[in-house]
Amino acid sequence: MAELALRPPRNLADPRAATWWTVQAFMLALPLVVAIAVAYWFFTPHPVALGTAAVAVSLACVLLAAVAPRAYYRVQRWEITDEAVYVRSGWITHTWRVAPMSRIQTVDTARGPVQRMFGLADVTVTTASAAGAIKIEGLDHELAAELAARLTAITQATRGDAT
Repeated sequence: MAELALRPPRNLADPRAATWWTVQAFMLALPLVVAIAVAYWFFTPHPVALGTAAVAVSLACVLLAAVAPRAYYRVQRWEITDEAVYVRSGWITHTWRVAPMSRIQTVDTARGPVQRMFGLADVTVTTASAAGAIKIEGLDHELAAELAARLTAITQATRGDAT
């Protein structure tokens, strides 16, 4: 039996996805920064050390919101072949997910309100795996629709019981 070597999937998310993820990160970070400022201002006697810590945590939140989505964009990869769906992600722990076409049960697309503003969508491939569905994030919405149609056609033509 020949040994199979996995190569990294070829496709990145749409470049607009990094901006979308940045907007999401700031939407999460902003209330936290405001809560830190309000808590410091109204519920403490304004000690300098606590103020310094509050500023440091707030800056860390803003920096993380600005940097993390672009780092995520660089490590997120996907590919669809006639045999399987491949997804690789992770900064520290690299996670590879492979779903053979014969195991695919459903293919879904999703577009939230912020995604629609950027013209993006996600494709979720569900299998019977205990690890859960495979999600391809940050695709152009037209490409996502094409992939969903292609995956549906391939899985219908593939022999197997998808369990």
